[in-house]
Formats: sequence, structure tokens, C-alpha cells
Amino acid sequence: MAWIFSCCQWMRALLATGMILLRPSKEMKSRFKSWAWGTSSGSSIMSTTNNKVIWSMESSSANNITTTNHLRHVESMATMPSGAGNIPHLNAIVLGEALASEENDLIFPSDDFSRQAHVPSPRKYLEMYKRSIEDPAGFWSDIASSFYWKQKWGQQVYLENLDVRKGNIRIEWFKGGITNICYNCLDSNVEAGLGDKIALYWEGNEPGVDATLTYIQLLHNVCQLANYLKDIGVKKGDAVVVYLPMLMELPITMLACARIGAVHSVVFAGFSAESLAQRIVDCKPKVVITCNAVKRGSKVIHLKDIVDAALFESSQSGVSVDVCLTYENQSAMKKESTKWQEERDVWWQDVIPKYPTTCAVEWVDAEDPLFLLYTSGSTGKPKGVVHTTGGYMVYTATTFKYAFDYKPSDIYWCTADCGWITGHSYVTYGPLLNGASAVIFEGAPNYPNPGRCWDIVDKYQVTIFYTAPTLVRSLMRDSDEYVTRYSRKSLRVLGSVGEPINPSAWRWFFNLVGDSKCPISDTWWQTETGGFMITPLPGAWPQKPGSATFPFFGVQAVIVDEKGVEIEGECSGYLCVKSSWPGAFRTLYGDHERYETTYFKPFPGYYFSGDGCSRDKDGYHWLTGRVDDVINVSGHRIGTAEVESALVSHPQCAEAAVVGVEHEVKGQGIYAFVTLVEGVPYSEELRKSLILNVRKQIGAFAAPDKVHWAPGLPKTRSGKIMRRILRKIASRQLDELGDTSTLADPNVVEQLIALADV
Repeated sequence: MAWIFSCCQWMRALLATGMILLRPSKEMKSRFKSWAWGTSSGSSIMSTTNNKVIWSMESSSANNITTTNHLRHVESMATMPSGAGNIPHLNAIVLGEALASEENDLIFPSDDFSRQAHVPSPRKYLEMYKRSIEDPAGFWSDIASSFYWKQKWGQQVYLENLDVRKGNIRIEWFKGGITNICYNCLDSNVEAGLGDKIALYWEGNEPGVDATLTYIQLLHNVCQLANYLKDIGVKKGDAVVVYLPMLMELPITMLACARIGAVHSVVFAGFSAESLAQRIVDCKPKVVITCNAVKRGSKVIHLKDIVDAALFESSQSGVSVDVCLTYENQSAMKKESTKWQEERDVWWQDVIPKYPTTCAVEWVDAEDPLFLLYTSGSTGKPKGVVHTTGGYMVYTATTFKYAFDYKPSDIYWCTADCGWITGHSYVTYGPLLNGASAVIFEGAPNYPNPGRCWDIVDKYQVTIFYTAPTLVRSLMRDSDEYVTRYSRKSLRVLGSVGEPINPSAWRWFFNLVGDSKCPISDTWWQTETGGFMITPLPGAWPQKPGSATFPFFGVQAVIVDEKGVEIEGECSGYLCVKSSWPGAFRTLYGDHERYETTYFKPFPGYYFSGDGCSRDKDGYHWLTGRVDDVINVSGHRIGTAEVESALVSHPQCAEAAVVGVEHEVKGQGIYAFVTLVEGVPYSEELRKSLILNVRKQIGAFAAPDKVHWAPGLPKTRSGKIMRRILRKIASRQLDELGDTSTLADPNVVEQLIALADV
């Protein structure tokens, strides 16, 4: 039977005090008791008072789960989720037994799922979370000890200062510990008897084109590339720029760099030559690794041509690269059709197979850099986020295990590209550190038809499927038949990443794709955090469609007001984190001052995420989007200044201002207000030319969705553009423009409104 409460059957659970108050049926008494506390959590006493059923835990540990200062953000968990107030149609649903349809559904894991989960109940989460906050050194040391360390870290597990008023920002975890993440991803698994287990399933762009690598085969491939890199002079600490599509050679390259202590910087193979050149100039790599071309859907993208242009541009800026290692992707382009520069360009297939399949490991300190990943910034210059080895290794492996409730029998597929942080943490490192079998996909998710994803799920019997709301919304627009024609019976956990997933997309994902039986890990995190920060644990908490639920272990998420004062209970404000976590980034490459200014000066004592967040009466977190000038398009963070700079570089553009607007598929779209050079007329050709300029300089994903002609921009008398007004115009919220009397020229607003549809 479905577990459903009507509006007159309200749930109450005093989890923080070890007591549960309910008005359930007899059947639900048993089911809820075993779910909430777990069957192995000790005996319980059940009594009835005033027609309410009360369970109290005999064990003293239950009484120790109290709402003290370290649990401020979950203070409201003193009551079981009740829908944030007086809600008329509250439903409690057990996975697999009913559809998620109402706005205020609570989606509970089934008994079977929770019974087998790593974190089977709210109580277990609270116990683990409490320890992770009160004893972070002990909590993370215990987890870190399960990895291989050539030498263990010192007595001080971590060192931190997140308060700019107390000196330079500094974060260190496991310093003095000597390890290697490639060794832990590959060698350790081979030594544990997993050598013949499939590490990577590769699915090509065209159906039927595929390949696999076992852990021992992957290790051999990694060692061959690592030996080549050493042979051409790449040493510990040197940068290697990687511009590859989703071939198996991409994670192979990342792991090979890690094996010899080199710092990889993967650039998404959708960025333009100018953007790639920027990154080459900034990190000055010893080598660039790419392939000649890739097919994405029916379109061929000539990656080598883009790299050639970037290398020329970077040489003009004084940074030359001596080696461009190029993989021949035969399905997209043959060798003989590829432009070539002798002495610099080297074919992967000509040299790598000749090297030995064993390579000595370069042991590194936990705080030595692992990779450099550039993310958009509001100043126009991309920020080189630096992640170090030890803490990142421990954090990504742990978040992967618990957020997806990973089991050794799982087949895992994340649709992300390794050019973004998701591909680093949850395509390459997180899965391999857990000895998982992961699917990587070269092609487009709707090619040759919108059912391709579910065809792949059935083909590999995928059990964990992790994707972006953008893809979910895109697939929603096609017939449901593209989903239902496939079995998908293997799926047991779904995941969402990139931006908040709207409740309607959540329900479609849950009801149709997951057949109402798969929990959704709706993860909030960032390039800078290294791993999940706020996420459901699928066996522990009931879910609310669209909410990221509660913080992961060790994460002290707080919401502050504009003055930096923490807000308690139900509220909205700026999402910050106080105290460090192992996966935190350590600096911005070559610019520690910008690191401090961007992330730690806005609210001294906290890491400022740049995101807005609401917390409901039940303690559930709801991300509300960026609060700065960075737009999140399909999970890609794009600085408004970057797009504005690309627009203004057009000879007929005098000024531009870019804002984000809601987009049905991409989450946020790019809306550009453009002021032309005096005397230049508006035209459709010019509009297309401006968009093409952005595509050329940044990439297709940054192209404006709308170019709004602007004879002028709303500015204060000091010259500051009032983006608040532009956002309202872009969103057609014309009755919410607010006071415009402080503008230097208030008439500009009326002109912009009149030109909205031109």
C-alpha cells in the first residue's frame, strides 16, 4: 500500500531529541519507526498519549543528538518535514509506490533501499554530521586512513584561516602526508583484486561504436602516457593543458599527469581559440594534448585547428609551446586531412604505444597541486582554481560514495564533460577512487534521437545516472515515448548537477525516468568546493522536489544577510560556509589576492559562494541562483564581463551590458543590451554578427540568447550601470522597476522598454 498522509494527518518527528510524534496508521507506525531510526539502532519504547504515538529511544546516544550551535542550520529538524507551514495537500510518498505530483510531496526512500544504504536514516546522518563538525580532524582522518599514503600526515590534520581580518586566507589538509591520487585510483584497486573489473565503458558518438578498459588496462595506458610525458621533460609541478573531447584518452591524460606530479589543466573542448590561448598564456604549459577532430551528433568540430590558432595567439603573447600531442580520432577525421606543423606536432598513436606499461609513481605532498581549472569571473579574466591532492582525493571519494549510495555492483554514468569540475570529480577521480565502473559518452544525448540516453542506460545496465537539469528539461520537450520505449529497470539512483532543478523537471525525472522508485541526489556544489556541499543522501532523508536538502558531512552551511549576520530558521539570503572542508580550493593560480577578495572579503570569516539560498521551516535548503555577475548557463558559469568584452570588441558596438534571465531549458539564458556606434542602424545582420563575435571569442555556449538594442544604458550619476533595472526589463517585470529617479537619464528606461521586441 502507498504510504500517504492526507492533510489532516500531519507528521511530527522530534529527531533532535530522539523522539518521533506521529498520527499514522498501525502499518505506518512500524514502517516509519524502522525507517527513521534503522533496524539496528537499538530498542525503542512506544507509548500512546492523547491519541499521539510517541517513540523514544532507550539508548543514551539518541539523547545526545541535540540541537546545539554546530547544528544551527538544521535547528528546524526538531520537527519532521511538514511542508514549511500550513499546507493543505501534504503527501508522504514511499518510492516505488506512488507518483510525485503535488507541490508539497515528501518523497521517502523505500524500506528496502534504506535498509541497504550507507546512511539509512536521519539519525545516522545526524550522528555522522555531528561528529564531522565537532571532531573534523578525527572524522576525516578515519576516512583518509582507508587510502594509501606513502607517509602519513603530521599531528595537525588541518590548518585554516577563513577570516581576512586575521591575516592571509589559508587552508591545509593532511599536510605532510605523502600520497598519489593516480596510485589510489588504479594501483590500489589492481592490488585489491579489481584488475579485471571494467573501469571505463566508452560509448562513441555513433551507436554501436564502443570500447572498454579494465583497471589493469587503464593502468597500462596511463603508464605509457606518463612515461612519454617524462621523456619530453614534463616534471612535477609542470602544467599540461588538455583540450580533448570525451574520449577515454581524456581521463587517461588526467591520471598520467597525476601519476608524475604534473598539474593538468583541462579546457572544455567547446571553448574558442581565444579562450584557450588565454589559459595557455596564464599557466604556460610544457605540452598541449588534443585530438584532430570530434563528431558531436552529425557535426564535425575541428579541434586541432582551434588549438593551432590558440598556439599562434599565445606565441604572440610571448608564450610558446614546443609539443602538441594529437590523438587521431578516426571516426571524425583521418590523419591525412589534419593540418600539421612539423617538429611541434606529434601523433599520439605513433609514440605512446612504444612506451613501457609500468611507470614509477611521483609521490607528492597532500598540499601539492593536482589540477588547475579555469572558471569564469566577473572581471572578464578567467580564474584559475587550484585544487591540491590529499584533501581533494578524500573528499571526492567520500562524497561520491555517500551521495550516490555507491555499491561495488553499480554501473555509474555521469553525462558531464571532463572540461568542467563535474567531470574531474565525478567522471574520473570520485568513481575510480571507489573502484567503480563508469560510462563515458563522446556524443550528443539526443543523437540520433532523444532516446539515446536511455538506450545507453539499458545497454550498460546503468544503476546510477547523474546529469544536468538542462538535459532533463531538453528531453522533457520530446515525447515521453522516447523514454518509455526503454526498460531503465537497472536504475536505482538519479542525480542532478549544474543548477537548481525546478520541481516540474524533478517530478518528470522521478516519475518517468526513474519509474517513481529512484531517489534523486540534487547536488549543490561548485568548481571551487571540489565536491558536493549540500545534497540528499538517498537512503536518509525524505526529499522535496527542487531542494538540495542538507549539508554534507563537515560542511557548515550558513545563510547571512547583506551585513554578514547569520540568519536562523526559515529565511533567504546569501549562502556562505564557515570552517574549511578537505575538498576546498586553496587559491587562484598566480593571484591569491583575487582569491581572498572574491571569496572571503565579502563576508569576513566565511567562504562566500556567490549564490542565494532559502531555508524552509524544516531546514531544507533551496538554491535561488547567482547573486553576482556570473550567469549559470546549462551548468556553465559565464562571467558577464567576458560576454560584454566580446560584444564591445565588435567595431560597431559602443557599449554592452549582459544579464541572466530564466530559460526553460538552460536554466539561465544570456540577455545582452547593446549600444551601437553613433549612426549605425539596427539590423538583423548586425545582431547575428555580434552573436558570432561572442561565439568566436568565448564559445557557442556563451552566445547571447537575446540582443536588445539600447540607445543608452541605465546608469547612476557616477556611471554605474543599474543591472537591477536591466534584469527587470529582460524578464518583463516592468511593474517592479523600482525608483528610477536616481538615474542620470531616467528616460533611458522608457526607450529600452519600447525597443524590447525590436
